[in-house]
Amino acid sequence: MQYDSLTSFLQSGKAALAKGPVAMIFAEDDVEIDGTIRHHLNLGFKSLIVFMPEAFTLDPELTERIHRVTLTCAPRTVVFDTVNQVIQAAPDLWMYYCYNAEYLFFPFCETRTIGELLAFHTEERRNAMLTHVIDLYADDLGAFPNGVAPDQAMLDSTGYYAHARHNAEGHPLERQLDISGGLRWRFEDHIPYERRRIDRIGLFKSRNDLLLLPDHTFNEPEYNTYSCPWHHNLTAAICSFRAAKALKSNAGSTFDIPSFRWRNSARFQWSSQQLLELGLIESGQWF
Repeated sequence: MQYDSLTSFLQSGKAALAKGPVAMIFAEDDVEIDGTIRHHLNLGFKSLIVFMPEAFTLDPELTERIHRVTLTCAPRTVVFDTVNQVIQAAPDLWMYYCYNAEYLFFPFCETRTIGELLAFHTEERRNAMLTHVIDLYADDLGAFPNGVAPDQAMLDSTGYYAHARHNAEGHPLERQLDISGGLRWRFEDHIPYERRRIDRIGLFKSRNDLLLLPDHTFNEPEYNTYSCPWHHNLTAAICSFRAAKALKSNAGSTFDIPSFRWRNSARFQWSSQQLLELGLIESGQWF
């Protein structure tokens, strides 16, 4: 199905929001759109909504499997406004959002569906899940000057840090962390301070009073926590070429970065087991 605007989708595309989990993919450019869609279709989302400009091409085989909504995802606030409108249109559904060239991984996703993951998470009385945004990058920027190479992707195997998150008065917030690492940490001179965090609440259950904020947190503090007070909960990862693309497309940084590789680079195996072994996702207590 195709819709010429968000308004049109919210009026006539209610079938896409009838049952969750629902995935929203925002195409900021025309890089790796088909691959992003295929990856998330394979995870078992009930509906996949892709927001992208009309000029971007899409594999015809995918057209009948998604809901395509015409949208220009700039400025960046457009994405947050769109997610919030979808939240208000469909309360009490599990939702997910990401950008093109990003890929969701969760524990044992090769054999378990996103529905099974969220059913278990719901039974643990959780309404949101922390996702770490793990930077991917091409191993050879001479061959892949935009930094994107799914078949030759690398990631940082170390160099991730967690810091207590504080409120406006300087007091630590309960069970909330600011996470840093990856390209945003190694090339921090080229990244605005407010965009260096790699934590994102990528999976959440919608409700009428819920708002996604421009820093990828929610107005409900409990949604921003990494676990319940009693034990560790599941976490997931969004493996993302987005930072690599930005660093290589920006004239202020591209010539300063001949390579993203360093001594702690590792080949990305497209496997949840690799992410579990690196401690980048958490299987919780019993999943």
